[in-house]
Amino acid sequence: MKIALHNLGCKVNAYETDAIREMLEGVGHVIVPFKGMADIYIVNTCTVTNIADRKSRQMLHRAKKYNPDGLVIAMGCYVQAQEKQAQEKQTHKEQTQKQHYEQQDDNIDIIIGNNKKQELLSVIKSYEEQQEKNIAVVVDIAKEKGYEDLSLSTIKEHTRAYIKVQDGCNQFCSYCIIPHVRGRVRSRAKSEVIQEITALVNAGCKEVILTGIHLSSYGTDFETKETLLSLIKEVAKIKGLQRIRLGSLEPRIVDEEFVKALKDIEQFCPHFHLSLQSGCDETLKRMNRRYDSAEYREKCELLRRYFENPAITTDVIVGFPAETQEEFESTHQFLQEVKLYETHIFKYSKREGTPAATMKEQVREEVKQERSQILLALAEKNKQVFEQQFTGRVVEVLVEEKVLRDGEEWWVGHTKEYIKVALKSKEDIKNQILRVEMNNHLQIVH
Repeated sequence: MKIALHNLGCKVNAYETDAIREMLEGVGHVIVPFKGMADIYIVNTCTVTNIADRKSRQMLHRAKKYNPDGLVIAMGCYVQAQEKQAQEKQTHKEQTQKQHYEQQDDNIDIIIGNNKKQELLSVIKSYEEQQEKNIAVVVDIAKEKGYEDLSLSTIKEHTRAYIKVQDGCNQFCSYCIIPHVRGRVRSRAKSEVIQEITALVNAGCKEVILTGIHLSSYGTDFETKETLLSLIKEVAKIKGLQRIRLGSLEPRIVDEEFVKALKDIEQFCPHFHLSLQSGCDETLKRMNRRYDSAEYREKCELLRRYFENPAITTDVIVGFPAETQEEFESTHQFLQEVKLYETHIFKYSKREGTPAATMKEQVREEVKQERSQILLALAEKNKQVFEQQFTGRVVEVLVEEKVLRDGEEWWVGHTKEYIKVALKSKEDIKNQILRVEMNNHLQIVH
């Protein structure tokens, strides 16, 4: 059959969608563009914000418009969140198929929740054989203990691959719905991670990015002691792998042992995404974050002590409930002082089912917008300052793709710090790691 896929949300979702693509192609289905006619449309949804919910619904609606007779499958976090709300409204222990669909969208024919995506082929087969309508495969994710069996053996882009090594989260930050839709921490067996990366490297992949819902918790659910660091050390032994990069980390994983060990790994990229969310300690307490601003600053200083100009990036939420002007100024001041490479700014989005949604003193939208603009301007300034430090330096660039800029063809890639660099070359230099001198991010390769 002709099947169209659309992914929304994080890198974990993207990995799962790629794995689903490979699964479908492996049994003979043909993947076609989402914008057009298909027999089946699959949307891997997201629910991290209200905007993500809206985008998920929009894509499901569009699928039905593209082909009213097509089968529309919604999977992932958005439908899992809807299921959670349905359960909370349910007074009986068991929920019927009909009740599933009272909570979901009329455009959806099949619902597949998290930790059940590996059952996609059997669900499609059941639909084909029985023409069974309104199939719902959703579990109580909080009770799931097994890691979902999804993997990749090839990637469309040979340069880099995101590798999901962990799922779920035990942190329960007061603003976040994700632990409720992804469940508790579940780690992937180290042997499976090594096997997958080895196959991808043999297929030409130069760089891997280890990712998860709460990557820092990797191994905490195993009976035998495993940590993210022990996994990284094993990954570094894979012959032919040129680069290892990490997804988002919690500040508390950054200690002397962790940083010193990473410094000694030749393939490791000094690019650290350390979640901050706020530079104000009072706001961090209301968020139920497990650190304060002083500890975060110490982690940045530790990284800079071991690595020369490491790229430290972060996320910040503005307009969290009861955030005063003084609290916002504390965050603004903190970001001015700590000088991060990139800061992703998010306006607080109320998520039903989280403690923050019921907090008093919700901040007005216009105030969020104003504060967001202030931090965005600072973020751009800090980014420019960081990148200017590399002007005139020789760096290694992994060339990823050819793009058009003002009518000219350029090769584009990234340094180990994830600075984007444009290169000129008449030769095909894709998937090569080149040593170049930085010059305003443009470099002629002879």
